[in-house]
Amino acid sequence: MGVKVAVVGGGSTYTPELVEGFAARDDRIQVDELALLDIDPGRLEVVGGLASRILRRARWPGELVATADRHRALDGADFVVVQLRVGGQQARLGDETIPLKFGCIGQETTGPGGFAKGLRTVPVVLELAAEAAKRAASGAWIIDFTNPTGMITQALLDAGHRALGLCNVGIGMQRRFAGLLEVEPERVELEHVGLNHLSWERAVRVDGRDRLAELLDRHGEAIAGEVHMPLDLIRAVGAIPSSYLRYYYFTREVLGYQQTHRSRAEEVMDIEAGLLDLYRDPALDCKPKLLEERGGAYYSEAAAQLIASLHDGRGDVQIVDLLSDGAMPGVPHDAVVEIPAVIDREGAHPVALAPLAPEMLGLVEHAKAYERLAVEAAITGDRSIALKALMTNPLVGDYLVAEPLLAALLEANRPHLPRFFPD
Repeated sequence: MGVKVAVVGGGSTYTPELVEGFAARDDRIQVDELALLDIDPGRLEVVGGLASRILRRARWPGELVATADRHRALDGADFVVVQLRVGGQQARLGDETIPLKFGCIGQETTGPGGFAKGLRTVPVVLELAAEAAKRAASGAWIIDFTNPTGMITQALLDAGHRALGLCNVGIGMQRRFAGLLEVEPERVELEHVGLNHLSWERAVRVDGRDRLAELLDRHGEAIAGEVHMPLDLIRAVGAIPSSYLRYYYFTREVLGYQQTHRSRAEEVMDIEAGLLDLYRDPALDCKPKLLEERGGAYYSEAAAQLIASLHDGRGDVQIVDLLSDGAMPGVPHDAVVEIPAVIDREGAHPVALAPLAPEMLGLVEHAKAYERLAVEAAITGDRSIALKALMTNPLVGDYLVAEPLLAALLEANRPHLPRFFPD
């Protein structure tokens, strides 16, 4: 029996990857209707046009709907994929540049930039989830790919929604290590531990045997270069950190670089403009190579694979954001973490893990306390809670920095923060 998938933020330049992912898995999940929802009619027309050509080339039998009508998109949906960006790339530019003026890292998912994005995004996603609860199919899943994924998934699960968070870091690592070890990706299982954008690979198992040490011996320098950290540090930690850990491990160095270089937001704006120009070509019927520079590699793989397994109950292990439920010792059961889980029709079942090393657990606890305060601030619009959240953020901390920084972030995002600026 076919299903309906609604994509919130369907005008995203990522959408062609997602569309290809569903078309490639038609043997596992028959999508009768794929609804692309977006508030920007221009982008929706361009991206929807390319999506239609991709699906036509793949001889996909389902119906593609591009709409600005939230009800039309959500009605009867079995899966709701959330990939929106409140405020667009212009808001991201503020996330990456305003913190620099206060001596803080400028990044869209971590630090004060991620905090600002969370304030803008959490209320919007919760509103959409509430609407989906009324209109979507019974037992529908919300799959969140919107950053900051861990924070948003925490908000969704705290509110009682049937949701999972998803990031491409884990699957990207799996694919990279499989290539280095010259094995099929399906044979590689990672012991991926931590939070979203704050994670480590403690083991790289091929057919059940950990080959992390071999991987570092043979390819350590290449891996170190890719995560932007010295190999000596990786060996000392005993795990491969995600590249996002450099914001915590090398804060001053990264800050110095950001203060003297063009922001990633500006680079992405140029890439997106180029992508949309390419997407307008009526002869284009596949995702262009330029999309690889946009980031989000293996997005279609991660999202389509998760949805397919939730549908057919394959029981494979995937890395998702979900409640710890005791799987990560030392972390509260109701804390959202990013770890391996067995995926079947009932949902995601976290794989039990060994305790985190003290240096990992301490950072996870610190960041999780910040995330929970940020969620509360986003929902309530309470400035005192927002200040506590920013002070608790591991990349801020100092009250004399947090207080004026909060004022600057709130003012810059005023149009997107009605809870903080009531009429």
